[in-house]
Amino acid sequence: MKIYAANTLILAAIVLPFFVNAQDLHPDSIHAVLNARVLNEKGKESAGDTVTFTAANTGKVYSGVTDDSGRFSILVPNGCTYAAGYRDMNGQMQSSNIDLPGDQLIVINWELVFEMPRVYTLDNVFFDTGKATLRPKSHIELDELAEVMLFKKNLVIEIGGHTDDIGEDDDNMKLSLARAASVRNYLIKHGVNELHVKAKGYGESKHIAYNTTPEGRQKNRRTEVKILSRGN
Repeated sequence: MKIYAANTLILAAIVLPFFVNAQDLHPDSIHAVLNARVLNEKGKESAGDTVTFTAANTGKVYSGVTDDSGRFSILVPNGCTYAAGYRDMNGQMQSSNIDLPGDQLIVINWELVFEMPRVYTLDNVFFDTGKATLRPKSHIELDELAEVMLFKKNLVIEIGGHTDDIGEDDDNMKLSLARAASVRNYLIKHGVNELHVKAKGYGESKHIAYNTTPEGRQKNRRTEVKILSRGN
């Protein structure tokens, strides 16, 4: 079966082996084997992606990270329904449920084809008012981005800073660049290749909402990630 989710994910759960289980796991009366395979939109294997299977009855999360072949295998309790999820640069996206019947030995081969967003907003990156100083609550999302960049060593991104229209144009341009540079420096300090992270300030030039309301100005004050090259 094929299930489409959020126009970015294609999920296929097939009960026939389509690849060799690298860990040589075997189902038993208690556990089923879940083989996961992740491909990008070009059909190439995607390494370093986190896939989770959350048990509906207990809430326990079973997860793995794809290897260079875009695969991993895991034993999970049989007789449960699992919410399969995928986490990449744009956070975690729940895709669909996998039902394990519990009355037979079973191997599930789960394939995910994804399209990585070209541009997206870092929703939880915050700065001190009028400054380029990152607030501590920004670290969680930036740590996750750094982790993805360390796995996907060929990925090249641009950090784009944006402001509302309060203040002078030149000042907003300088502030947006300084904020983008702060994010870039944070990633570099956490091990990301400096050649793979660019910083650019856009000031107020690319607003996505009207600047006539506090809500609109807040949307315009944002930090974006643009993927320049995926390296595959």
